[in-house]
Amino acid sequence: MSTDTSPTASVAKLSLVVFSGSFEKVHYALVMASAALATGRDVTLFFTMEASRTLLAPSGWRHLRPDAHGATATSLDFGYAERGVATFEELLSACGELGGKFMVCEMGLRALGLENEKRRDDLTIEVGGVVTFLNDARQDGEMLFI
Repeated sequence: MSTDTSPTASVAKLSLVVFSGSFEKVHYALVMASAALATGRDVTLFFTMEASRTLLAPSGWRHLRPDAHGATATSLDFGYAERGVATFEELLSACGELGGKFMVCEMGLRALGLENEKRRDDLTIEVGGVVTFLNDARQDGEMLFI
């Protein structure tokens, strides 16, 4: 275990538990993951409960609920694109292309009755549980719950 706490010490791995069904929160989890990957960190995104919809085919993320009153995930995504912010699909693709690991929680899928729903085929998605996720995390890494 590294004991270097200097400001220049970097985290070797970022493990994200993506729980929220909020479009904005899942979008930002992807922003954080893609930034970490772009700076050379390993990243695992563990989607569970309502956030699991993100990984359903063809674009289950459109069913995430927005926090913005009166908006839809699609309208927010379009607005982001209009303002030069990466879209949901761009972020998902970037995470995949940069080597991010996608996991979806088998319990979360089962709890929502989504275990038999088709998942995206453009991403490698591992179905597993919390123990699998925890075994994937590193002792010298960081874990965030969103």
